[in-house]
Amino acid sequence: MSNPEPVLSDYLTQKEAAAELKVTDRTLDRWQRLREGPPVTRLGRRILYRRSSLQAWLCAREGDAA
Repeated sequence: MSNPEPVLSDYLTQKEAAAELKVTDRTLDRWQRLREGPPVTRLGRRILYRRSSLQAWLCAREGDAA
């Protein structure tokens, strides 16, 4: 019998998400306040980012001019 995959295995912490996006934690905080960053999942005070949501958010931003 194989071990099931942990429930939160597809989620990243804010620090992990920031590293994946090559931005700082503070940038993610600012994006969240401005409601322009990737979607988050809240578990109490913890903020988590689903890996697939980060990828979808990046794809949606393709072609956006700064």
